[in-house]
Amino acid sequence: MEIPENSDFPIQNLPFGLAKTSSRQSRVVVALGDQAIDLHALRDLGYLKDLPFEEDDFLTDSLNLMMSKGKTEVRELRNRISDLFEESNTELKDSADKNSILIDQEELDMMLPIQVRDYTDFYSSREHANNVGTMFRDPDNALLPNWLHLPVGYHGRASSIIASGVPVKRPKGQQKPNDGPPVFGPSKLLDFELEMAFVTFQGKRLGESISVDEAEDYIFGLCIFNDWSARDIQKWEYVPLGPFLAKNFASTVSPWIVTLDALEPFRVKGPVQDPEVLPYLKSNGAKNYDIDLEVLIQPENGNENRVCQSNFKYMYWNMCQQLAHHSVNGCNIGLGDMMASGTISGPEPSSYGSMLELSWRGTKPLKMDDGTERKFIQDGDSVIMRAHCQNDKLRIGFGELRSQVLPADE
Repeated sequence: MEIPENSDFPIQNLPFGLAKTSSRQSRVVVALGDQAIDLHALRDLGYLKDLPFEEDDFLTDSLNLMMSKGKTEVRELRNRISDLFEESNTELKDSADKNSILIDQEELDMMLPIQVRDYTDFYSSREHANNVGTMFRDPDNALLPNWLHLPVGYHGRASSIIASGVPVKRPKGQQKPNDGPPVFGPSKLLDFELEMAFVTFQGKRLGESISVDEAEDYIFGLCIFNDWSARDIQKWEYVPLGPFLAKNFASTVSPWIVTLDALEPFRVKGPVQDPEVLPYLKSNGAKNYDIDLEVLIQPENGNENRVCQSNFKYMYWNMCQQLAHHSVNGCNIGLGDMMASGTISGPEPSSYGSMLELSWRGTKPLKMDDGTERKFIQDGDSVIMRAHCQNDKLRIGFGELRSQVLPADE
């Protein structure tokens, strides 16, 4: 197979997704170049006979059944696929079977890859937390006292996590004008939040915890995550218990789950944590990943306008610390839990991961190439997020997350 130059999906990636076509029901697929590997067909033709996967693991409506076999088995599956499609392997190369195993990605209708059992959103970018604290509280004390001591998070709403391509209706809720009583209506300050999310294998039993050193054994992979936010609703409702209607109307995920194994060449150390964290949160070695991120806004019938370029390596609290903290009190982690990073902002204004920061509460509108301006997201706009890792030998990508905002219901 010819893999296009700068493809997100070389043989070193092999991310997992869920898709259907006009002639094939929903099934597990793996991306390779411009093609997708149909794992049900691959198994049905006998190429996975030494692995413990059944027909239902691949002819299914989510990746969860496949993931239920565990990290070791999923790793062996990915390694087998890699071996089959290596140029030197002739098992498929000389066989007509590849015609039924490979599907052009253009034919795929990509679906929500995970049946999300539970969802947690963290708040782990120091730059983002500092920006928000500066805007809404005291610039000299932007971070709350607990922020440098633990990964702050909250439990979100799993039922409204949706696939890339699914439109988002502008949410409605209460807002509080500067003067006068609260009012009800469509959000005027709709925002995106640039995040990454990781998906878990089955964790331990209730009452047991996962350590920082064990955490990667329970993480399947990552995807791009847009945690939509209605800032005017959020401002009024979040005290004392945090976001509610401002967040639970929709969160969008990209269609491909990239495994930690594929990201191995892009490990980097995270920021120095000062003050020193408590022993259960101590993280040794490179636990962050160098993943370039970008956000674009496309007005209806217009062109894409890049508004943000950031990087996952900026995260102050890494995924292993997040999972360890989440479970340290005995909280049981389940198969298909999704945990989002929180908005990923970097040190430069162009790397801020939300319109709240990019437009600085609407005081610095962003110009589009059609002459219009954006303080927040307008009806008809599509928000597009892309992510990839790159070094001098290799590019590993996540594909694209895209969703359009529709007007609120009457």
